Amino acid sequence: MGDRLPGLPWRGPGPGRPDGLALPPARMPLIRAGRLLKRWRYVGVYGPELMLCAGSVHVGPAWQVWWAVWDRPARRLYERTRLARGRRAVQVERPGSLRVRDGDVEIDLRLDEGPGVEVVSPAGGAYVWTRKQGGVPVQGRVRLGGRERELVARAVVDDSAGYHDRHTAWRWSAGVGAAADGRALAWNLVDGIHDDPDASERTMWLDGVPTQVPPARFAADLHEIAFAGGQRLRFTAEATRRRRDRLLLFRSDYEQPFGTFAGSLPGGIELVEGFGVTERHEVVW
Repeated sequence: MGDRLPGLPWRGPGPGRPDGLALPPARMPLIRAGRLLKRWRYVGVYGPELMLCAGSVHVGPAWQVWWAVWDRPARRLYERTRLARGRRAVQVERPGSLRVRDGDVEIDLRLDEGPGVEVVSPAGGAYVWTRKQGGVPVQGRVRLGGRERELVARAVVDDSAGYHDRHTAWRWSAGVGAAADGRALAWNLVDGIHDDPDASERTMWLDGVPTQVPPARFAADLHEIAFAGGQRLRFTAEATRRRRDRLLLFRSDYEQPFGTFAGSLPGGIELVEGFGVTERHEVVW
């Protein structure tokens, strides 16, 4: 504990954002405390007709991009992951927009982004940062093969960067839906990273207003998320993205199913509908 940075963990917005640390939007050094910088951006758009995601990840100088679309009526999953030289197919890093041009799949979306919830957590003698936005309004179009659709939906956006432990593992869920009282609902739940009991990234948004929620326990098969107060989210997977990478000093084992949710969240919030993902990720980087 002696090498732990003061003032961490911290959750914002609010006072006390750590001074003396390079945090986005400032440029972060490539190496700190002997650790490579890792950073990524993930946009997940979830709804009753289409669920999709796109993202980019940098580990030091290495770069990977990906996208996926789950067409629920057609019961078909489209997806692709590209390394650095294919990165122009996915343009996700600019806030407010998402664009994919890859074969017969095109995605053009506008995102009405806001400040989000920020968390800075200790990682050995270094630190990790994230900003989560839930229930982000999305408009645009998606073309799958020869069919184009207008899309009006809501998203969860994950921007993360930092000097993570060499071996990192987490369980995560993001989704949108509606509460029984009619309020628009979104959530971001995690175990394994940014999961301090009092200053975590775990957040529920009701009509756009964020509230931190207590620690969450994920079932090994990702089909249930439980809370100490007895609330439970039940997840039904419909289509799953899986990938394993074994590259020199980098190894990743990743599983992220799209699906639907039922049950309740802390505060007595009952879901009448819920769409989104759960995730298991183990990485050595």
